[in-house]
Amino acid sequence: MKKNLFLPLVLIFGILQSFGQNPRNTVRFGMVTDVHYADIPDNGIKTYNQSLVKLKECVDTMNRQKVDFLVELGDLKDMNTPAAPAKALIYLFRAEKALSLFKGPLYHVLGNHDEDCISKKQFLSEARNTGIPANSTWYSFDTKGVHFIVLDACFDSVGHDYDKGKFNWGDPNIPSEELKWLKKDLREATGATILFTHQPLDGETPYTIKNSRAVRKLLENSGKVAAVFQGHYHEGNYHFINGIHYYTLKALVDGSGPENNSYAIVEITPENIRIKGFRKAVSMQFNNSR
Repeated sequence: MKKNLFLPLVLIFGILQSFGQNPRNTVRFGMVTDVHYADIPDNGIKTYNQSLVKLKECVDTMNRQKVDFLVELGDLKDMNTPAAPAKALIYLFRAEKALSLFKGPLYHVLGNHDEDCISKKQFLSEARNTGIPANSTWYSFDTKGVHFIVLDACFDSVGHDYDKGKFNWGDPNIPSEELKWLKKDLREATGATILFTHQPLDGETPYTIKNSRAVRKLLENSGKVAAVFQGHYHEGNYHFINGIHYYTLKALVDGSGPENNSYAIVEITPENIRIKGFRKAVSMQFNNSR
């Protein structure tokens, strides 16, 4: 993450005022991304075999901190080369077992590696989302007066699902059906809204969702979205675009040893959003004052 992104305060232009002034409404959630667990040799800085130990540290921290929920922002698993779907399902089972030790609601965002040699249906058969219909790849939920939206950008430009490795990782898109759902969900949402996605909605890079401008326009027009939390770009990032914060969490998989772990706790109050980064993850605060 670039040094000029380490800002102590960033304005949020009053969106959180709709959250209310009751301090009991404070929401605290944990997030982790790009675990990429697999029982395979390291690839550069990607230490796939260490991911379960790092993930255990994350879950233990979230349990001690008693956060309201934990969200995994995509690419929970990885795979062998050549592809071995049966082994990939074992990696998924192990990673989900580690996550399931969290004592609270658990949510997943679909990442491209989650379908690198299995289907979305196979992934969701193991990776369950608390209170969400089993086959839902995009969905929303509410916690203490804050609305949360999970998007699925694992579609190609034609609108086909990423499926069993049949995709171009540089061609992520939000299909028209999901955009219609998002517009309706935002219209019906009350109060401040937070959005989760794997592939970023900000910037103009190969990592960015291809129709990101259309998606951002919906978020901006709603006047309700305070922040978007993302994964996929392992180095992490931050942008502030037209009143919305876009924070990309650094990848858990990159680097050897516990010091190279990455996860965070986000605290939302009527005054601000605070991100407490652990290990490599960057801490930030988005202030609600003008």
